[in-house]
Amino acid sequence: MSSVALIAVVGAVISTVTAIALHSYLQGKLDAQLFDAIVRAELPRPHDPQRNEGLEFVAMPGQPFGSVGSRVAPDGTLGAGARVNRSQSRTPSERLTSLSGEQLAALASVPRDAKPHTQHLPRLGSYRVQYAGDGALVFGMPLNEVNDTVGRLVLIECCVTGSGLVAAGIAGSAMVGIALRPLRRVAATATRVSELPLHQGEVALHVRVPLAEADARTEVGQVGAALNRMLGHVGSALSARQESETRVRRFVADASHELRTPLASIRGYAELTRRGQERPGPETRHALGRIESEAERMTGLVEDLLLLARLDSGRPLSYDTVDLAPLVVDALSDARAAGPEHRWRLELPEADAPVLVRGDADRLQQILVNLLANARTHTPEGTTVTARVRARAAQRAGGVVQLEVQDDGPGIPGALLPHVFERFARGDASRSRSVGGGKGGGSTGLGLAIVQAVVAAHDGTVEVASAPGRTVFTVTLPAAGEGVSGGVQGGGDGARATGARPGPPPSHSRRTASPHGGDRPVGERGDHDDAIAGPDAAGFPAAT
Repeated sequence: MSSVALIAVVGAVISTVTAIALHSYLQGKLDAQLFDAIVRAELPRPHDPQRNEGLEFVAMPGQPFGSVGSRVAPDGTLGAGARVNRSQSRTPSERLTSLSGEQLAALASVPRDAKPHTQHLPRLGSYRVQYAGDGALVFGMPLNEVNDTVGRLVLIECCVTGSGLVAAGIAGSAMVGIALRPLRRVAATATRVSELPLHQGEVALHVRVPLAEADARTEVGQVGAALNRMLGHVGSALSARQESETRVRRFVADASHELRTPLASIRGYAELTRRGQERPGPETRHALGRIESEAERMTGLVEDLLLLARLDSGRPLSYDTVDLAPLVVDALSDARAAGPEHRWRLELPEADAPVLVRGDADRLQQILVNLLANARTHTPEGTTVTARVRARAAQRAGGVVQLEVQDDGPGIPGALLPHVFERFARGDASRSRSVGGGKGGGSTGLGLAIVQAVVAAHDGTVEVASAPGRTVFTVTLPAAGEGVSGGVQGGGDGARATGARPGPPPSHSRRTASPHGGDRPVGERGDHDDAIAGPDAAGFPAAT
């Protein structure tokens, strides 16, 4: 575009200079012709003295059509004036047409300095007008031919310049397109690399710029060669990173697996010693309790590390069609037993159709357990924790299912929120009611990392939104198909709200296989109507 603009500027300058030069040249020729006509009109004619006083000089041979002239009276005013018409008569008087008063007034206004001047005559156009040296007459010739010639030149120049600009634009675009074609291929290579999932997993970075675009003798080739060298270095670094991560994962998996046996032995011997025939003293009982507590905490940490190592290695899960509602009821019942000082609430879809997803029941149960444990561990006593299930329509077939765990605790600090799903991420004291060892103490920092890994393995997403008084973890999973539309569509309206409070769990009419083995009763989504009736009803109190 800049080259086309430059050509336009150059063309405009050339056209303007050419038009001005031609106009000056033609006007100069007309001025010379005007001067010759005045000289011939001033020549004495002894054989015809009347012609020296009439207007026949206006129609002398060689004068162009439209020429005007007039004699100056002794008092300085103009007498009658005439204009050469297009008559073919040989008589000069018949080839003349009288001028009007306005036209004579225009001629009289021309400076009488014996120099040509441009003057506009009403209804006749522009003229070059000049008085004779002695001021006895005035003569003018039309500028129509000069203006017409210059106008045609300007039109031709505009057409030629416009055509040249169009041709230059087309040719320039084609040339630039051909010149940038190798650079576009280099850009396409960089785009393909940017779309690769380089942040995780084993990456095979085999994308390279073609050798034809990596010729160091051209500028584009130098860019392509530099990009190839950079991709080679990046590929080597990624391979080294993957090897290091593989070694670390293998070490973590092996260490976790090997630590399970000695930790189980420590717990077993401590419990055996505490329950032996010899009655240990208070200090010994306290020490044994601490040993069992720390061994249990270490066992949980080892199990979490082993699970993360297996998920990172891509070990396949055991997929089946799972109804999420019983899992949520089971998990919330367990959380109520572990944290009776919290208020637990449950919201399930109103209809009786199951909320089905395709996944591993044990791992989905662990998602719920970790999210509820996170809310219990990092919020003060009396906090209300709500677990809800939503079935939503989606663009893809089957829709999606959402699991939400919400609490009204102090919230997650803003600095920690972007890193909450990272491994060993820990909140500060504002969201932690218990810190330190012992059962139910501080978290290991792996719970939410396991949640994210398991959700990703199920082709889902997990998000968190937190503010003081409201923290919501939302897990979105693809629905399994039939049976999903019986829940809440597009929001919480119509959901049946239930909850849990300290006391025996409610009776349920449906039974399902527990992820911990055996059959156990689970919540029937139509069985909690009595829970909404009042605070003394069994089961889960209504969520508001």
